[in-house]
Amino acid sequence: MADQEEEELRVALRMSMQNSPPEPKRSKPRDAGAPAASPEESRRMQRELMAAAAEKRMIATRIASPSPSLSHSPSPSPSPSPSPSPSPSKATIDRNPGKSADCVRKEVNFGAKEGNSGLELSSEEVNQLFSMVFGSGVSKDILAQWSNQGIRFSPDPETSMGLVQHEGGPCGVLATIQAFVLKYLLFFPNEIGKVTSNAPQNLGPGRLSKGQYVASDNFGSLTEDAKARALVKSMGEILFMCGDNKRAVIATLNVVGLDTKGFAKNEIVAKALEGLSIESAFDLQKILRIETHTSQASALQKLHKALPVFQSRMGALLFLISALLSRGLDSIQSDRDDPSLPLVTAPFGHASQEIVNLLLCGQAVPNVFDGRMDLGGGMFLKGIFTSVEVGFLTLLESLNFCKVGQHLKCPKWPIWVVGSESHYTVLFALDTTVQDENELEERESQIRRAFDAQDQSGGGGFISVEGFHQVLREAGIRLPSEKLDHLCSTGFIVWSEFWQVILDLDKSLGGLKDSSGLMGKKVFDLYHFNGIAKSDLNGSHTTSGGETPVQRPRLTKLRVSVPPRWTPEEFMADVVVTSGPVGNESSGKDTEVTKPEPSQHAPLVDCIRTRWSRAVCNWVGDPPSIV
Repeated sequence: MADQEEEELRVALRMSMQNSPPEPKRSKPRDAGAPAASPEESRRMQRELMAAAAEKRMIATRIASPSPSLSHSPSPSPSPSPSPSPSPSKATIDRNPGKSADCVRKEVNFGAKEGNSGLELSSEEVNQLFSMVFGSGVSKDILAQWSNQGIRFSPDPETSMGLVQHEGGPCGVLATIQAFVLKYLLFFPNEIGKVTSNAPQNLGPGRLSKGQYVASDNFGSLTEDAKARALVKSMGEILFMCGDNKRAVIATLNVVGLDTKGFAKNEIVAKALEGLSIESAFDLQKILRIETHTSQASALQKLHKALPVFQSRMGALLFLISALLSRGLDSIQSDRDDPSLPLVTAPFGHASQEIVNLLLCGQAVPNVFDGRMDLGGGMFLKGIFTSVEVGFLTLLESLNFCKVGQHLKCPKWPIWVVGSESHYTVLFALDTTVQDENELEERESQIRRAFDAQDQSGGGGFISVEGFHQVLREAGIRLPSEKLDHLCSTGFIVWSEFWQVILDLDKSLGGLKDSSGLMGKKVFDLYHFNGIAKSDLNGSHTTSGGETPVQRPRLTKLRVSVPPRWTPEEFMADVVVTSGPVGNESSGKDTEVTKPEPSQHAPLVDCIRTRWSRAVCNWVGDPPSIV
């Protein structure tokens, strides 16, 4: 009996800390002539007095330091009026007899609105959000995938810079965050400072000074603090980008104790999530709390404080919700070509291209080409309208299902999210010059941009005769009359045929014919990271029994050679360069171009060739996997 009474006391204390404490049931006045109270009655009165005292302390705290409003209304009066205070004489719990003990426990964990200083979405808002993300007939398996994936770094030293994926589905969210994290870890190592200061934070587009910059590949040396700061800055940059650089909406859990320091915060979040499952919009509404920030500094502070929430099993879903709310649900629907479809695709629960594009460029457009495609009759398809910090490549382009535009293909930093039919991974370079164009590539890009501007086929690679003459004028190409007549004979011009003519056309006429065969040579390294935990097949990491491979992410280094001639076969021919590199001029010897190793092939190579069309790739060990 005493244990039950003590449990009631603890529940009363917790209830007294809620935003709107229940009006207490008041005791009847004591009769002056009543006999002395029994021990049980004394314990009851003691419990009531302690609970009432706790309520008075909480009310006094609210008056002294009222919670900041998340709306953009004017600041409150210096002396706000508190809620009607309960009588200090007695406080009891008004239980709902229809609720189980487990429900009471969950209400204690998630019911403290003021303790988490967040706003609860209305039923209409959360229903719209849930339907937009998952649709009406979502399976429990898909919901489980999205509510069991945290944003956590790999504990493996070789892949310690990478986020680990354990569930299928949220890889589109994780891979995009991963790309931004790499941007900070690789190219802004000195700017990953404290995110809890009040100093203005620069989360906008960034560029290093002109010239070559090669980042370190010593990923095992990264500290946990540096990785956490890179993660916080990455999330903040993405959310503000979704909010048109005006706001960031941060969705977290309604958990008491996020102000706790140290590892205790992780334990609080984990305990609050025990037994929780998301099966409906109502389940989401009970636990979801949001804050809107117009200051980058305050947003980073909140993200830093709430990092254990995003590292929890709800992290990926919460970040997606944050991005959607930062953009605005109505704006999300306006971005899309078909708003009736869910953002998480059935039957496997993959992130749609709209989700990936939202996190890459701030708009939930469904296509990857540049600009928009006019279909006539007032109908058009929406693509990418601006340059991006990190880019996107896809296997589907190599299969001619789509055409990735220059905005995504040539981002500001040499980092790309790579899409396959069922998974998203990340490709990156340490050297910023891999995207620098030489004379050949610059001319090729100029002609291709002019051609694509006239292409109304959605990347199909053909244009009208009228558009073709415009391309020739813009690119300064003078075709002989017989070649011009041949290309225009069918009424439309196909890119592949036009390109072959350009390759055979002398440079003096605007073509790319190069007698030396050296213009365009490139050799560089790329790294591919697949965050999904898979068996290591190289045999270098096994369990103590030596039989079961370790489940861990994969990082593969690729040597990429872009042939200097127009086909790989021509590159295999001996080519002698008459002037060596600047650093070797004193040798006085001609330098022979080294023949590349025979090309290795994997689906990732097809993706790389959509960016560097003649790339020859090699690696050591198992082939890189994009699934």
